[in-house]
Amino acid sequence: MSRLVGVEIENAVAIVTLNRPEALNALNIELAKALADAVLGVEADGAVRCVVIRGAGGHFMAGGDLKFFKAVLAEPASERRRFFRAMVETVHPTMIALRRMNKPVIASVEGAAAGFGMSLMLACDLAIAAESAYFSLAYVNIGTSPDGSGTFFLPRVVGARRAMEIALLGERFDAKRALELALINRVVPAEALQAETMKLALRLANGPTLAIAATKRLLNRALEMPLEAQLEAEAASFSACAASDDFVEGINAFIEKRKPAYRGK
Repeated sequence: MSRLVGVEIENAVAIVTLNRPEALNALNIELAKALADAVLGVEADGAVRCVVIRGAGGHFMAGGDLKFFKAVLAEPASERRRFFRAMVETVHPTMIALRRMNKPVIASVEGAAAGFGMSLMLACDLAIAAESAYFSLAYVNIGTSPDGSGTFFLPRVVGARRAMEIALLGERFDAKRALELALINRVVPAEALQAETMKLALRLANGPTLAIAATKRLLNRALEMPLEAQLEAEAASFSACAASDDFVEGINAFIEKRKPAYRGK
């Protein structure tokens, strides 16, 4: 495992930690590759039932590493185009895996979530943030357009008009505003972030794994599907869940007024 991204597994929760605190976890090519390796690894790990992504050192991720970018500026335009396209494409497996994996992913955000950091947060299924967190889709401030799926998820979360405002102005806003825009799900005091993140992660990890995965798949495709196709997908998904042991356990636990013990089968 790379020193740039740590992975700890605790009670079926994989905690993926971005670990370039000296650079506010800003993205360079090495971190991009390490993050892809870590996310693909936890996706493939059958013991993992929920994933948390967080940053070390008090920040989630402050976007791309501009010092790393500056080192390439002296190159001809054609070389810069080639270099940065290759770098951006390095994050694609990460973003695809976050949406594809059959387990929920939580972004636990403190400090900066800017540029690609905000794109990464948006690609997660849920986001919980410290009151002190701040956000900016800052690409326009350095003369480029967003990457890392930011333009895919942003309008789906906040609507087209708000997405244009956030992307074109590149303004910084606080956690309260992010919550109002539905960019994040919960805001908690900074000192409670780790505990509240794990509380949410354990709730999901102990939940009905098959049903959670099926729900994630249905919601991921919902905006692109006609009603008839979505109804058919819902019917197939519900009936498949109903054939699982978890469904039997869920029904029995509800009737018997006890907490269900789901096994993901």
